[in-house]
Amino acid sequence: MKLTNTALALRPITSKDAPFLREVYASTREAEMERVPSWTDLMKKEFLNSQFEAQHNYYQKNYIGAYFWVIEFENKTIGRLYLHENFQGLGMRIIDISILPEFRNRGFGQAIFKDLMNRAADLERPLTIHVEAVNPAKNLYTRLGFKKISETNGVYHLMEWKHTI
Repeated sequence: MKLTNTALALRPITSKDAPFLREVYASTREAEMERVPSWTDLMKKEFLNSQFEAQHNYYQKNYIGAYFWVIEFENKTIGRLYLHENFQGLGMRIIDISILPEFRNRGFGQAIFKDLMNRAADLERPLTIHVEAVNPAKNLYTRLGFKKISETNGVYHLMEWKHTI
């Protein structure tokens, strides 16, 4: 998939990206790790590594046919985007998008979302993403026109964007 912002690029993940992917994953759970001050840094690292492996393996096994990309900005790896263009034959599903903290709030996520929305419109498919209710990114999704269509245990919201004519 080509991105409108030419400083951004997507490339398929490789086994060499595993350390970076772990780092990106861990960055998404920093606030949560701060809430367990009794854990040592080693305990946190081991926990995050095991959770990353579980998530990574789950995604690889359960999203057959999906794209698993590293996001690059000016040839520097800054995040990951996992996307299924025909999830369950129902539409496009953003499985995961995560950007390192130092690259957040710079418009990269919004630019990628707009490109994904254009792709979904071209394919005449809705675009969905699961997000935790307390995740600040939910505000971006709402601004972009995503609507909550379901929730799981009050924790995860399934949000959907549909192209309107």
